[in-house]
Amino acid sequence: MELEGRGAGGVAGGPAAGPGRSPGESALLDGWLQRGVGRGASGGEAGACRPPVRQDPDSGPDYEALPAGATVTTHMVAGAVAGILEHCVMYPIDCVKTRMQSLQPDPAARYRNVLEALWRIIRTEGLWRPMRGLNVTATGAGPAHALYFACYEKLKKTLSDVIHPGGNSHIANGAAGCVATLLHDAAMNPAEVVKQRMQMYNSPYHRVTDCVRAVWQNEGAGAFYRSYTTQLTMNVPFQAIHFMTYEFLQEHFNPQRRYNPSSHVLSGACAGAVAAAATTPLDVCKTLLNTQESLALNSNITGHITGMASAFRTVYQVGGVTAYFRGVQARVIYQIPSTAIAWSVYEFFKYLITKRQEEWRAAK
Repeated sequence: MELEGRGAGGVAGGPAAGPGRSPGESALLDGWLQRGVGRGASGGEAGACRPPVRQDPDSGPDYEALPAGATVTTHMVAGAVAGILEHCVMYPIDCVKTRMQSLQPDPAARYRNVLEALWRIIRTEGLWRPMRGLNVTATGAGPAHALYFACYEKLKKTLSDVIHPGGNSHIANGAAGCVATLLHDAAMNPAEVVKQRMQMYNSPYHRVTDCVRAVWQNEGAGAFYRSYTTQLTMNVPFQAIHFMTYEFLQEHFNPQRRYNPSSHVLSGACAGAVAAAATTPLDVCKTLLNTQESLALNSNITGHITGMASAFRTVYQVGGVTAYFRGVQARVIYQIPSTAIAWSVYEFFKYLITKRQEEWRAAK
C-alpha cells in the first residue's frame, strides 16, 4: 500500500515542503497526517499518532490482520481439511512405516528402504493394498485435527498474552501443542488401532468393520485405547518440539506473519522431521501396543502387552537398542511432507475462510 499524499500539494491544509524539509520528507509527513485524519473519528488520538507502515504493494494482504478475527469454527474447518488431506496423501508411506517397525517381520515382509517396500507391496499384494484402512483414518483425522488446531490456536493466544504480552512465546506454543494433543489423540486413537492392524503383513482384516468387531469381541473396548498413554507420551514431546520449531522458523522465514505458502511448507517440513526423529523409539512402542504383534508376544510372559513399560521391555528383549529405531527412515520421510501439507493447507484455508468472512461482513 503506497503512502497517501504523495501529490505535489499533499493533504489539503497540510504542511507544504519548506526550507529544511525535502519533498520526500514532506510527502511522508503528508501521508502520516492523512492516515491520522482518516482514523480520527473511530480511532481517536491513538489512531492519529500511529506511525505509517510501509508495505510493498505486491506483497498481498497482511496475513496476521486476518486471523485476529478468525472464529473457532474457522480453525476447526481448516484443521479438519488439513488433517484429512495430510493422512490421505501420505497413507501409503504410513503403511510402509508400520511394517518396517515390525519387531520380527515375516521373511517376505523384510524391506531395505521405503521405495523398495512400497514397490514390493504393490507387486505382490496388489495396487490398492497400501491404501487398506484409509477410510477409517480419514474418518478419525477430520474431528481429531479440528479439535487439535482449534485448541492450539486458542491456547497459544491466551498463554502468549500472559507470558509475553504482544509477542510470541515459545513456551506458550509448546504448552498449547501439548494440550491440543490430548484432544487429538483421544479422537484418533481408536482409528490408529484399526488402521495399523489392517496395514500389517498378512493381516486377516479386509474391511474396517471386520477389524472393529474382532478387536471388540476378543480384547474388549479397552483395546482401542491400550496405546493411549504411550501415544500421549510420544505425541506430547513430539508436538511440543513440532510447534516450537515451526513457530521459531516462522519468525525467521516469515517475520511479518503474512500468508506465505513457501514459508509454511518449509517450516512445517523441518519441524516434522526434527520431531519425528526425536520420538521414533516411542512410535515403535506405540505400534507394538496397537498391533500386539504375535511373534513379539512370544517373548512376553503376560500374553498381552499392556503399558509403555511393558512395550519398552519387549522391544529391547526382541531386538536390542537398535529396535527402538526401526522405521526411522520411513517415519522421517513420512513426516516431512505430512507436516508440510498439514500446515500449508491449514494456513491456506484459515486465510481463505477468514478473508471471505471479512468480505461478507464489509458487504453487509
